[in-house]
Amino acid sequence: MLINILFSIGKSVRQTYLAPVNNLITGSRHCWPWRRSSVLHSIFGIILLGLVYTLVAQDIVIVRPKEIDDVLVNPGMGFMTFQRFNGDKLNEGVKWTEGYPIVYQEFKGSLENENHPMTSIAYFRVYWKFVEPEQGKYNWPMLDKVLRTAHSRKQTLMLRIAPYGTNPDNDVPNWYRAMVGDESSKKMIPKWRTDPEDPRYAKYFGAMIRAVGARYDGHPDLESVDLAIVGAWGEGAGAADLSQPTREALVNSYLEAFKKTPLVMLLTDEKTNGYAISKRDVGWRVDCLGDMGGFNPNWCHMYDYYPEGIINFGMQDAWKKAPVSFEVCWVMQTWKDKGWDIDYIIDQSLKWHISSFNAKSSPVPAEWKPNVERWLKKMGYRFVLRKFTYPSRLAPQGKLAFTTWWENKGVAPCYKQFQLALRLKGPERTAILRTDADIRKWLPGDNVYDDAVFVPADMPPGEYDLGLAIIDPDTAEPKVKLAIEGRGEDGWYHLGKITIRLD
Repeated sequence: MLINILFSIGKSVRQTYLAPVNNLITGSRHCWPWRRSSVLHSIFGIILLGLVYTLVAQDIVIVRPKEIDDVLVNPGMGFMTFQRFNGDKLNEGVKWTEGYPIVYQEFKGSLENENHPMTSIAYFRVYWKFVEPEQGKYNWPMLDKVLRTAHSRKQTLMLRIAPYGTNPDNDVPNWYRAMVGDESSKKMIPKWRTDPEDPRYAKYFGAMIRAVGARYDGHPDLESVDLAIVGAWGEGAGAADLSQPTREALVNSYLEAFKKTPLVMLLTDEKTNGYAISKRDVGWRVDCLGDMGGFNPNWCHMYDYYPEGIINFGMQDAWKKAPVSFEVCWVMQTWKDKGWDIDYIIDQSLKWHISSFNAKSSPVPAEWKPNVERWLKKMGYRFVLRKFTYPSRLAPQGKLAFTTWWENKGVAPCYKQFQLALRLKGPERTAILRTDADIRKWLPGDNVYDDAVFVPADMPPGEYDLGLAIIDPDTAEPKVKLAIEGRGEDGWYHLGKITIRLD
């Protein structure tokens, strides 16, 4: 209340005293008849205004938190585990597994990943045949367990259900193969195991996707779902060759099934990518980040496919609304063995606004740990609170007006609907005051958010610790680590003291 009174006095002083003086200085014809007393009267007003502004300034606390340089593990970003979870043993050498139900390891009690960054995401890729072993009967226990395990390891789950692989034991489900018969004589794309133009494919594969969506869409532990429609491992080979009705039927199965859980699609072609993003904010991914000539000495993904594809397929701005996720080509040790430039690969991925990276649960070469840490400090979002101002005292049911200046030093926004909140913590009472900030709009660079929240009417008078956090809206628990000092053991950041008193 005091600060509002002071601002009102300041406004009155400006109108009464400063306007005439300003006219005198600028030579307005209306000010020349004034007498000397009027000028002295205005000068006195200037002095009074200065005193008022001094009082106001003394009542406003300015906080400039100190930035830290730590690697931060935050939701929806960073490295991920693959067919494994935090604390599991990694793959050995340059091999990995995918597409099959997870072989669970005994949990040793530590979430640390040896020779691999800590993660907030687990990625599970499984073939259709394991999700729907019998027509219309789904392996929910398998999916329930992987979600439950991810949660217990402080992770959320990325999921891809691939239609098939390239080997006899990872074909389409047996019941579907019996239905459509042997298709080996058909002229199909090399990485197709079944004809997607057969209307039964869109019907039954789409039905499975809809069933999964009906059960899991919006699940708090489901990070995102890959929009996989054709090709070995669900990587989209031949998507550009689909007829438009088939393309739309397959894409629509995901759009209709997952309206809450984010969708991420392979970077495949203009028609498929363009159709999806015309209907929804859909993210994108690639599964061969780092390829610098491993398939062909005259062609590679990093030089000859990704840069042009991102633009030609219309995906260059998708990152502003939905996540970009990359997967290593082979494993990182392969990059090193072939002598590829790790910093070039990292910088290109940052340019493309990467949020998360799948290294296939394979070790990071020890020599590259500093490079990877540099990567992790830019990947996804990284919020630095540069300035926070608030009144040093106010009354119960008073308005706590505050200003903030943030810098997102990452390359992407946070895509989750977390809430910015303040907390008043005192000896008798603690109150969490939620704001209307939409942190999903905090793109890389500077972001300003000013607001006011009301203090509860029953807050006892006294001195309170003022804290700040980005919280889960359901649990009110802090979810996002900031790149500043002041984080307490409970995840809240200390800003200063504030007094509640009865005026």
